[in-house]
Amino acid sequence: MRRALLAAVVALLAVLVSPVRAANDAPRIDVPYWYLVGEDGVVLSQQRARDPRAVASITKLMTTLVALEHADPLDVVRVSPAAARVGGSSIFLQGGEQLTVAELVRATLIPSANDAATALALHVGRGSIPRFVSLMNAKAVELDLADTRFENPHGLDAPAHLSSARDATLLLRHALAIPLLRGALSQTEYTGPGGRVFPSSDDLNATWPPLVGAKTGHTLNAGWSEAGAARAREVTVYGTVLGGVSRAERNSALRRLLAFGLAQYRRIAAVDSTRVYAAAETGYDRPALELVAPRTIPRTIHESRSLLERVVAPRSVGLPVRKGQRLGRVEVWDGNRLVASSNLVAAADVSEPGLVGKGVWFVRRTAGNLWELVS
Repeated sequence: MRRALLAAVVALLAVLVSPVRAANDAPRIDVPYWYLVGEDGVVLSQQRARDPRAVASITKLMTTLVALEHADPLDVVRVSPAAARVGGSSIFLQGGEQLTVAELVRATLIPSANDAATALALHVGRGSIPRFVSLMNAKAVELDLADTRFENPHGLDAPAHLSSARDATLLLRHALAIPLLRGALSQTEYTGPGGRVFPSSDDLNATWPPLVGAKTGHTLNAGWSEAGAARAREVTVYGTVLGGVSRAERNSALRRLLAFGLAQYRRIAAVDSTRVYAAAETGYDRPALELVAPRTIPRTIHESRSLLERVVAPRSVGLPVRKGQRLGRVEVWDGNRLVASSNLVAAADVSEPGLVGKGVWFVRRTAGNLWELVS
């Protein structure tokens, strides 16, 4: 029997979502600056997110990112006396000590050690902090961190050392894409030279399971600040809070912000194996053949999204048909982005009638046609 392709059918996919929230309809966040974005690029909440301000040790995300672009993790670094003298948070490195780049990266991110960050900068900058900082600023331009300008590798207050909640969030996302940085940002402690153990500067890693990784910062100008990411139900959100008045306030603000972001996403069956997507005629007065998806494809979407579904399937099929035979396709779209797709297959075997069966069908059809003519 001749196959006839059914024209493409486009329809709204039924998605159960809560009413759309406004972009700034967030829970109370007790810091003056924040930014929250989903992995799909949807800005979920923000307040004064583009205001340039001090971000303290969040700077070290860029320090370690640049260091790994210009040095091998196994390179050995001899700590200079200048690095050992840097103030603020420290793992108490001594001039002449030797550590690998990977060890210094972990020390820079986990206990937020200024001496480790400076040792990395002097190693990659060939003895020059300004040379390394120029690499940091070039990378900021490459990553479209338009509100950002660095003056040092550790984040101690300096007049023009500024970033923003939006830029810090984007920087964190880039850092988490690098396995060594992602691993360090999720650790609760760092073991340094001589077996010395230093706790992470981030409290949430040990107390809030959804957290993927985070980097804290604190100086007089920056206040208590942190950039972090959280994951649940197969979705990740990224956020930054800046300018908190206490460590506890910062922790609470980031946790509430990220939890709010996660709650705006829903897990759905974008392709549903229990659903009949189309029915194709098989002839000979048999029931239509149901076309189904071979497996369910779940996706997580923002609650405000409406998905479009496109089904392409034959109006009729020739026999025989085997169960599982590919006979069509379904695609699910979020705007111009393909969310999920699947072949459509026959839900059952349909055999071709033998000569006797075809003869009986022909006689019945002929009789029916004659009856219509005379009635």
